[in-house]
Amino acid sequence: MGGIRINTEEQLDYLVNYLIDEREEDIDVPDDYHSKRLLLRSLMNVRLPMEISEEFLNIQDEFLTGETLNKDLTSVDDIRDVKGKIMLWQGDIVTLNVDAIVNAANSKLLGCFIPQHNCIDNVIHSAAGLQLRQECSRIMQIQQKDEEIGKAKITGAYNLPSKHVIHTVGPAIPQGSKPSGRDMALLASCYRSCLDIASYHELESIAFCCISTGVFNFPQKLAAKIAVETVEEYLNDNETSLNHVIFNVFDDENYLIYKELLFGDNNG
Repeated sequence: MGGIRINTEEQLDYLVNYLIDEREEDIDVPDDYHSKRLLLRSLMNVRLPMEISEEFLNIQDEFLTGETLNKDLTSVDDIRDVKGKIMLWQGDIVTLNVDAIVNAANSKLLGCFIPQHNCIDNVIHSAAGLQLRQECSRIMQIQQKDEEIGKAKITGAYNLPSKHVIHTVGPAIPQGSKPSGRDMALLASCYRSCLDIASYHELESIAFCCISTGVFNFPQKLAAKIAVETVEEYLNDNETSLNHVIFNVFDDENYLIYKELLFGDNNG
């Protein structure tokens, strides 16, 4: 960027045009900022992990970090629903200023390639920047196989307010089926694997999304019960650096489910 600060719209124009030129496609760029911003997200979502210019990454980082800093960020001190080391918070996980947030990934571990999809995998990668997919790709190239269900990998968080992202692959339940005993054990393993890797890296705070409950079809109440029981057991049985384990929920239904499990005061 040559030390010259450019404004947000110029940054957006540069990023969009770079990714279009890279694709060598004829794509119409909308005039209004909001539509152009959605186009940038789409172009980022579909881009394969490959080399990219340092200039692009510098401008992308300034642009995305600026967006992050303009959001209402939440730290552990702001969370009011607390039970010992366990916390419950309703909101957007990419606004949490904690040591690690957990991403419900797929077995390829490269993020969601569907443009503007509302899954947490897409939301996290879109806000973090292209480096997150690149780092995940390096992990998978070394691993040489799909990520196993119930395991976890840690990466940087790049332009997110958190320091790390911990990626875990939960069990997927076929439509119309009920989780098997193995499915339940694998979901519990997701939580333990994330807690293990956070403890290994001496993190103090971790925020879990509702693993497997979205497109993976795990029933919400059962998933929450497994999550709470697994975390409580882990904290009771292990020496850990973790002082704050946050259950992050996005909708009211999951908030009430977790509130009942943790505090017993769901009036629904």
